[in-house]
Amino acid sequence: MQLIDGVVTKRLKLVPDDRGFLMEMLRKDWPEFESFAQAYITACYPGVIKAWHYHRKQCDHFVCVSGMAKVVLYDNREDSPTRGLVNEFHLGMLNPILLKIPPLVYHGFTSEGGQPALIVNFPTELYNYAEPDEYRRHHNDPEIPYSWEQKHG
Repeated sequence: MQLIDGVVTKRLKLVPDDRGFLMEMLRKDWPEFESFAQAYITACYPGVIKAWHYHRKQCDHFVCVSGMAKVVLYDNREDSPTRGLVNEFHLGMLNPILLKIPPLVYHGFTSEGGQPALIVNFPTELYNYAEPDEYRRHHNDPEIPYSWEQKHG
């Protein structure tokens, strides 16, 4: 899959031992790291679609730590070499990756497999309660060429 300009993925490594496992999600010595403002976890229940939105200032760094999540990106940036491109990722314990989402790229997600998906995000900017850096569209906005309908067959 051709990645949207500025989008980066990194395969994460699970380190198991007889007590369980450890998985680093983001380190400041990795090239994917820009800055750190805060960390939060967001949950998505089965059948729910959390889409679409973008940020003008911040990069997001998603890691799905429980369940599986389908994360979809859409590049609507006027000056982008990948304008109009859609990327679809399946994140979670079956595919542990870090997904870096640049500013101005629409994104959304839904849970997969009938269980809630828990995503940890490490945004590059603090959330501003008075003036949130979030710009939204409805999940089925016809101007975004993507259908959230599950594909069967």
